[in-house]
Amino acid sequence: MNSGGARAEAAAEPSDAPGAGLPGGPARSRKPHRYGRLRPGDRVVVVAPSGPADPARLEAGCAALRDLGLDAAVGKHALDRVNLGDYGPLRAGWHCLAGSDADRATDLQDAWCDPRVRAVICARGGYGATRVLDHLDWDALAAATRASAASGRGPKILHGSSDVTALHAAFATRLGVTTSFGPMPAGLIADLAPAVSEGMPDETLDGLRAALFGGPVALPGTRALRPGRAEGPLTGGTLSLLTALLGTPYAPPPAAGRVVFLEDVTEAPYRVDRMLVQLLQAGWFDGAAGIALGSWRDCGDPAELDAVLAARLGPLGVPILAGVPAGHGPRQRTLELGAPAVLDTSSPDPGPDPAVPLAGALTLVAPPGGAR
Repeated sequence: MNSGGARAEAAAEPSDAPGAGLPGGPARSRKPHRYGRLRPGDRVVVVAPSGPADPARLEAGCAALRDLGLDAAVGKHALDRVNLGDYGPLRAGWHCLAGSDADRATDLQDAWCDPRVRAVICARGGYGATRVLDHLDWDALAAATRASAASGRGPKILHGSSDVTALHAAFATRLGVTTSFGPMPAGLIADLAPAVSEGMPDETLDGLRAALFGGPVALPGTRALRPGRAEGPLTGGTLSLLTALLGTPYAPPPAAGRVVFLEDVTEAPYRVDRMLVQLLQAGWFDGAAGIALGSWRDCGDPAELDAVLAARLGPLGVPILAGVPAGHGPRQRTLELGAPAVLDTSSPDPGPDPAVPLAGALTLVAPPGGAR
């Protein structure tokens, strides 16, 4: 494997300005501005850039956000439903989106450009976020990002996961900001609403609070596929979305010098293998510092999947930590994509019992002053 990455050498020169670069084009920042942490009373807007949200679940999730001390509002089209390929009458059994591509983009852009809003939170995943990207006014988003960064509190937050990986990658590429990958209001947050209202301890909620409001973020892994220690900005997300963005203007920055986080859901091991091969052949992994593997819910035989992951990623020669509690499933910790990260596995000496797997943790470095 090309250590150092010939393709990575063509990366743009660093810049400290969010959204720097050509108007409407990729940001030329390899050190993104970290989003500002939330405070009680901050206004957040929940939008649906992908699939439509179930009204009851969306309300439960928004109630949980309010119980966390946030002023949560809902985007105009979050409950809309249109057919995937036909904006006429809804057809039973057809896939739906939360409004037209333009409407979903408008909700997202309006919230991001509203100076009163401190976070834009995606209601759920599904499918459709990649279709939104061409409908966004990236110059307007960049201007709003600069204004937010200049406010003294840092850029606002984009939060979501799964299909929202497309937005994470595009915001990193185009706007030069960190983003928040974690559970969503019409998803797991809705299920945890009683725990929030009753003040019950919960790993997912604690992780969400730490990432959004400020606090230590350290995610333990269950096993090391390759031992070692790595440092670098965190990148990645849901594997199928990262692969889908290759060759587009919204492709995630190359992984050179970065710690890569990967996860997915309902993808057979051979499909995971195919997507990893595509990323490898595209040179995206060249020069990566380390790899953290999250949940792989309903992705076939775990032993076969581990064998695929080790076979494809092991030759990179970097530390690989598996079993990080982030992604799909009941344990969804929140990660700040773009933030400085440390991936550290245990000693390569397995001790008296070689059958005991190695372990370690993925730790995100706290922002100075808790703001950027």
